[in-house]
Amino acid sequence: MTDAPATPPRAPETAVAPRLIATDLDGTLLHDDKTVSDRTIAALAAAEQAGIEVFFVTGRPARWMGVVSDHVHGHGLAICANGAAVVDLHRGGRIVEVSPLERTVALAVVDALRSAAPGTSFAVERTGGIHYEPQYPPLLLDPAAAVAPAEKLLADDFVSTLCPEANEPDATRWPDGRSDAAHSPTDPAGPAFPDQPVIKLLAHHPELDPDAFLQLARTAAGDLASFTRSSPTALLEISGPGVSKAGTLARCCAERGISPDEVVAFGDMPNDIEMLSWAGTSYAMANAHPDVLAATTGRTASNNDDGVAAVIERILHDGGPRGARSH
Repeated sequence: MTDAPATPPRAPETAVAPRLIATDLDGTLLHDDKTVSDRTIAALAAAEQAGIEVFFVTGRPARWMGVVSDHVHGHGLAICANGAAVVDLHRGGRIVEVSPLERTVALAVVDALRSAAPGTSFAVERTGGIHYEPQYPPLLLDPAAAVAPAEKLLADDFVSTLCPEANEPDATRWPDGRSDAAHSPTDPAGPAFPDQPVIKLLAHHPELDPDAFLQLARTAAGDLASFTRSSPTALLEISGPGVSKAGTLARCCAERGISPDEVVAFGDMPNDIEMLSWAGTSYAMANAHPDVLAATTGRTASNNDDGVAAVIERILHDGGPRGARSH
């Protein structure tokens, strides 16, 4: 891993003026303590004022977007769950578009990974919240998550069984000790589609190397779904076939008449690579995964040193968005 230069490199003189900035959050825009620095807040606001749109493009679910909800201007949209959901941060994180992982496909992935990597445990991210197996170690515990085997969490009647008429002996249990009947199908409070489609499957292995686990999973089930990772642990994020940050960002840009050459993207982990490769200009953080460093056209300082803000400041200093328009 290479150190970033003291100041980000200037864009080539022939570069197309940027009209949109797409940035990952964890390990990229956010400091390690999950805060947004005053410098970064000011840079994002200055970019929007200059006519450059900003999109947050993250693996996070909608309910974890509060840290940046005050810093998206204009359109108010963010891309979450590695492209599986588009949310409106101006409307409290309401999900306005979803690209689901079909339940039957998710079940096939679970079966394939159980065979290829014994000891794997799973979590199921639905539009209404996360649910996970007893062995799964969640990075952030969502209080209203249901705990049950993945096969039950992916059952076609899963949502309706969250509120059964009576408590069956094998009813799904929740971390707070209550049973199904004590919870609403829309817990935790917040935006959810009525049928709560699956937007992401997560797979954790307690022993495998993270990159080796990703390669193993792609070999075992890559024809079924999209596999990536953003955690330093062996935690895989699995979406529907073809779903990625890049694909959803491309649609959002096309709706605005913005070409890839007019996009500047930032990231640090494998789940950012497709987006970084798609964008006309891309920057890897100094703390980025080696594969991200190899996939990008530029380097910047680490997330803790406000690398995104440094590039935005340079873009604006060098003349701003020549030919850019406000939307």
